[in-house]
Amino acid sequence: MRRLHANLLLLIAALIWGMTFSIQQMAMEHIGPVLFTGVRFLIGAAVVLPFALKELRAKRRDENWRLSPATLPWLALTGAVLFTAALLQQFGIAATTVANAGFLTALYVPLTPILAFFVLRQMPHPAIWPAAVACLGGAYLMAGGALDDIQDGDAWVIAGALFWATHILLIGAMTARTGAPFVISFVQFFVCGILGTVWATVWGGPAEAPSLEALSGAAPMLAFSGILSVGLGFTLQVVGQRHTPAADASVILSAETVFAALAGAVLLGEHLGALELGGGALILTGVLAVELLPLTFAKVRARR
Repeated sequence: MRRLHANLLLLIAALIWGMTFSIQQMAMEHIGPVLFTGVRFLIGAAVVLPFALKELRAKRRDENWRLSPATLPWLALTGAVLFTAALLQQFGIAATTVANAGFLTALYVPLTPILAFFVLRQMPHPAIWPAAVACLGGAYLMAGGALDDIQDGDAWVIAGALFWATHILLIGAMTARTGAPFVISFVQFFVCGILGTVWATVWGGPAEAPSLEALSGAAPMLAFSGILSVGLGFTLQVVGQRHTPAADASVILSAETVFAALAGAVLLGEHLGALELGGGALILTGVLAVELLPLTFAKVRARR
């Protein structure tokens, strides 16, 4: 797969996730956020399972491919990090403003290349840094161009951004190590789903307790987010990251902020002013820079 095609898959994932923000908001009228997270990831695991089994059968016919037992804990860790990121973000949103949460979550964009450099010793392409700054600035504008007073919830959101960045790095490492994107997707979805369901049942209290009324009320939203957001969106991320560096992927995936705002305007009637539109344009500029600047630099070097 060419890098351009991989980046397009990541952009489609961002589009799906952006649409899901509005769906999640509608679901909260019927079901607790932790239970919603657990159930939708279990649905995603069920969607991906047939493809994961088919991929395993195909891989086993390749004498050079082995799924090392030492890899399984890392796959489980990827699912646990995914769940932790979602949970911290949800806790933060409940204790801070939407504007603060939207901007601080976008910190994963610059955090990803920083972690890649200091933890994995991977030097990102120079185009990443201006693109990351553009995306962060765009997220700031889309949050209203201001931060409210820092609150306790902001710390949860910042911690969640750190885990989102870690998750992107783990996906990149696991795809390079296994070459089995559907297996990776199934394991991380299943782990995340089990953790969310157990958390809601044991520690969630009455607001999170599973009930037929809650599940039936949120059924359409669970189906959409489980099948499309998890089953398709996160799997596209795994497939795309086989051919795109983690730092580049973080910039492209940040476009979900733009798609979330557009979906909110269409589905929920939310207003988009000039500031928000300017922020969206800045984020898309960063996404295009990741794709086009490396090609430009390569052509310049080739001419020399």
